[in-house]
Amino acid sequence: MRGFAQLLSGFLLEYVPRRRSLSENTAKSYRDSFAILLRWLADGRGIAPDDVRIEDLSRENVESFCLWLSDVRGVCAATVNVRLCALRSFASYVSFTEPAYLEWASALRAVEFSKSPSGEVEWLPVEAVNLIMESASSDAREHAMLGLLYDSGARVSEIANARRCDLRLDAPATIRLSGKGRKVRIVPLCDQVAGMASAYLAATAGAPDSPLFVNRSGKAIGRAGITYVLKKHVAAAHEADPLVVPPTTHPHALRHSKAVHLVEADVNIIYIRDFMGHSSVKTTEIYAKISSKSRQKAVEKAAANLIMGSAYGEEDKSAIMEWLRNLL
Repeated sequence: MRGFAQLLSGFLLEYVPRRRSLSENTAKSYRDSFAILLRWLADGRGIAPDDVRIEDLSRENVESFCLWLSDVRGVCAATVNVRLCALRSFASYVSFTEPAYLEWASALRAVEFSKSPSGEVEWLPVEAVNLIMESASSDAREHAMLGLLYDSGARVSEIANARRCDLRLDAPATIRLSGKGRKVRIVPLCDQVAGMASAYLAATAGAPDSPLFVNRSGKAIGRAGITYVLKKHVAAAHEADPLVVPPTTHPHALRHSKAVHLVEADVNIIYIRDFMGHSSVKTTEIYAKISSKSRQKAVEKAAANLIMGSAYGEEDKSAIMEWLRNLL
C-alpha cells in the first residue's frame, strides 16, 4: 500500500493535470495548498514533511489547519475553501486508488467549507459567472433563468414572480420586475441574455400572463426551485475550475455580483441605485466599497507574487507597487 508521499506525487503530477485536466492555475493552487499544509504540520504538529502519514491528515488536524488559515494568517473564507478543496479532492483520489483509506477519506471530505462572516457580501467574479452560465447552456430554461437573474440584478422573488409578458425582447430588450414594496422597475437586458430569453420563450408555450418560469407541476417556480438550479450549475462549474468558482452560493450572490461588476465598469452610482431598485444610494455605496477592496487585494496579491522568487530588487519592487497603487 502506497504511503502519503507516493499518493501526493501521483495526485499532483498525474491526477490533477492529466486525468482531471484542471487549469495550470488550479494545479498550482493545489500544490501551494499542500506546501502550506506541510509547513503547518511541521511547525504546529512537529511532523517533518518526510514523516507525514495519511493518518496525519485527520479530520481534527484539517479543521485546525483551516482555523489557523483564518485566525493566524488572516485569509478570507473563500481562500480557506480553496485550500480545503485541494485536500478534499486529494481524499477522493486516495479513496479510489487505495480503498483501504476509504474511512479516512470519508472523514476528511466531511470537513465543512467555511462560511462568509455575517455582514460580508458574497459576490462572484465575472469569470465565475461565465462558467456557471456555460454549465447551464445546454438547458434553455435554466440558461435563461440564471441569465436573467444575473443580468437584471433581480431578487430571486422577482424572477419567481415574473410573467411572460414582463419580457420585452424588441430592441432595446427589457424585463419588468416587481420588487419590494410593490415597486416596479424596468431593467435593460444585454443582447446575449435577450437571446437566451428569446430561445426559451420560443421553445415553450404559455399565455402572456402566465408565469415566466414554471416547475414540473406547471406552477410558478418558487425560490427553492431557482436555488436548486443555481446550486446545481455552481457545483458543475466548481468541478470544472475550483479556483474560480466557489463550491456553493445562493441566488442573491448573483445580484450582488451584478452590482459589483457595474461599479467596476465605472457606471454612475445613481444609475446603479435605480437599476438595483435601492431606496437609498447608501445601500448602493456598499458595492463601491467592495470594489475598492477587491482592487486593493489585487495589489496585495501582486506584491506577494513579486516577493516570492522575484528577480526584481527591493527598489524595483517598491517602484512597481507604487505604480500599481496609482492605478486604483
